[in-house]
Amino acid sequence: SPTAHPPHRLRKGAGHRRSRRIATMAAAVAMALLGLTVAWNLTTDDTTIGLSPGARSLPWPTEGQASVEVQGLGSLGTSGEQKPVPIASVTKVMTAYVILREHPLRGSDQGPGITVDSSAADGSTSPDESQVYLQEGQQLSERRLLELMLIPSGNNIARLLARWDAGSQRAFVHKMNRAAEALGMHHTTYTGASGYEATTRSTAVDQLKLARQVMKDKVFRTIVTKRTTKHPDTGETIHNTNTLLGHAGVIGLKTGSSTPAGGALLWAATAQSSKRLILGVVLQQQAGTNPQRGLDAALASSRELAEGVQKHLAAQARAE
Repeated sequence: SPTAHPPHRLRKGAGHRRSRRIATMAAAVAMALLGLTVAWNLTTDDTTIGLSPGARSLPWPTEGQASVEVQGLGSLGTSGEQKPVPIASVTKVMTAYVILREHPLRGSDQGPGITVDSSAADGSTSPDESQVYLQEGQQLSERRLLELMLIPSGNNIARLLARWDAGSQRAFVHKMNRAAEALGMHHTTYTGASGYEATTRSTAVDQLKLARQVMKDKVFRTIVTKRTTKHPDTGETIHNTNTLLGHAGVIGLKTGSSTPAGGALLWAATAQSSKRLILGVVLQQQAGTNPQRGLDAALASSRELAEGVQKHLAAQARAE
């Protein structure tokens, strides 16, 4: 009937208004979620897959995995899947940690003299590994050997220290794994003292647990901040493989590179705005290529990440 149409039109108009309100609300929610996605870098783009929820908008590496934390502030986030991967010579940080726990040094102490055995002397001529040339029978101090292991990354030095401490590398590896377990590094397995073996695996998050502890040792900190050391025989200057030292506040830690591991870098920096200690690690950069290409990639991505952290902390300090 004619009287039925007006009520029908009213009901239809109210329905349209409700539909528009629902559509508007849905659009607002979508925009809010998009804003969170941008703020957290949680996009489906390949460059940001695997970022931890709430991760800061930092320039994370586009491959592999990474993690950053700041003393007193906690984690700034992770990127990439935190699964165990080869870490190459970053392994030597744990070797140094165990040696310094078993044979602590203080101040300028050099520590006991250690005799170079035939294995360390013979291994120093291997073309396939990072080595420091040594002569059988010569004596070098514990501190000197730690420098030659951490600065030019001598594999033969790492194995010599392991044998000196535990009698065999195998026995020393047991100590490394016990130390890792005690530090809560539950996704880490060490199979050698040098990192040469691809079966030594860890994650970025686990390596930060180690860095947090080992950086408390003043002798370790002094060694890893050195840009050069001297060859024990020739006096030749040997440069630190960590060429990031002095850039973006970086004060140390340790490089690693191999074909299976790609490039890796565990780094420490001082926050320019607050002097807090920043710890970061990147793993699996250009894995499967060649060690030098991987190392170059790890240094580049770490520098970009360290600079991003410095800018973030400076902005946070200004806001406060």
